[in-house]
Amino acid sequence: SGDLAKKKTYPSLFQLFCLGYLPEHFEVVGFARSPYTDESFREKMSGCLEGKGPEKFVAPFLSKCFYNQGKAYDDTASWEKLHVHATAFEEGVNHHSATSSCNRLFYFAIPPPQFAPSAQAIKFAAMSTAGWNRFIVEKPFGKDSESSAELARSLGSVLTEDQVYRIDHYLGKEMVQNLMVLRFANIFLSPLWNRDSVKCVIISFKENFGTEGRGGNFDEFGIIRDVMQNHLLQILSLVAMEPPVCVSGGNHSNYVRDEKVKVLRCIPPLALDDVIIGQYCAANGKPGYLDDETVPEGSKCPTYCLAQFQINNSRWAGVPFIMKAGKALNERKAEVRIQLKCPPGHSTMFAGHDMPNNELVIRVQPDEAVYMKMNVKMPGFRTQPMMTDMDLDYKSSFPELSATIPDAYTRLILDVLRGEQSAFVRNDELEAA
Repeated sequence: SGDLAKKKTYPSLFQLFCLGYLPEHFEVVGFARSPYTDESFREKMSGCLEGKGPEKFVAPFLSKCFYNQGKAYDDTASWEKLHVHATAFEEGVNHHSATSSCNRLFYFAIPPPQFAPSAQAIKFAAMSTAGWNRFIVEKPFGKDSESSAELARSLGSVLTEDQVYRIDHYLGKEMVQNLMVLRFANIFLSPLWNRDSVKCVIISFKENFGTEGRGGNFDEFGIIRDVMQNHLLQILSLVAMEPPVCVSGGNHSNYVRDEKVKVLRCIPPLALDDVIIGQYCAANGKPGYLDDETVPEGSKCPTYCLAQFQINNSRWAGVPFIMKAGKALNERKAEVRIQLKCPPGHSTMFAGHDMPNNELVIRVQPDEAVYMKMNVKMPGFRTQPMMTDMDLDYKSSFPELSATIPDAYTRLILDVLRGEQSAFVRNDELEAA
């Protein structure tokens, strides 16, 4: 019944329903402590479906949505009540069809300390005995390495690793998914993707707005825990990892995650000299971070961070991976910028002219794009190099397909239904990160 359900979970399930990706027989059951009936809950959720799909699908989808009020997330009796509801539905389906598989997916959009107690109650009272049981777990996966390890230990004592899907929605974004194809399906890039040709890699996340009344929640985590340790580190691992045996398929989910773990283990911990942090102040008539009434007075919470990583392996030794993220900056953008070295002898060959570095840029958001910054001769009489872009803009190149790019949550929920775990964070990967 919370914000994530309204903004992401139900719209994503609705999108899968409209596209025909949900099974013929399914129910979506909301579970929370808030006092709703099935009817009032459908009315609450109907508004969040507007514009997410054809209007004709709204009523049929909502008819599949139900609500179960619980006393607490870990209250066994509440989960037994839900189990009775689900079992009655499953028995009705099996009575009218030949299917005998009854699968259940539990989505934990709840405080992390409640993960293990809730899973324990579900395991005792609400798991399917005639199909698979899978659990989507939202971030944050702890606040530091100690709390993360404790969270992993407590959840692992209840569920098996193949049942747990730790969701990082950046792994569902179109251009993050495209990193795999871009890297491993283009032979002309392969010889360049190493320390011999790459000068540096810059991974950026910029927002053009501040906390705007939500600083109290942000202040508990800061930009490093909020964006960099999860989303941007995932991108770094995909850019830097070695080629996996296979990139997709339920039986091959671990191949990608194996390579991500290997490269993360090659990254030494950051030193203070590798990091710059900052906090935005009032400017251009807009309030500063400390002007937010929800932020504790005198807070030192960083709203901006730049960090330089090194990867100590044969492919990347000596190449700085620069990660930067911040709020209240000049624009909204997330991108990967792979800057190449200048060609040998360029200073003599083009004496007196600056030679800009070639760059391959993958823009994650907004307006997905891939472009190469390359040098060409300036038009006219002079033999002077100038920078231009070879541009693949998704909106212009794929006008129909780009309009239907699924939301990251939509893609990832479908992966869970299919049992595809490669875009989810494994326990040892979480520990290494």
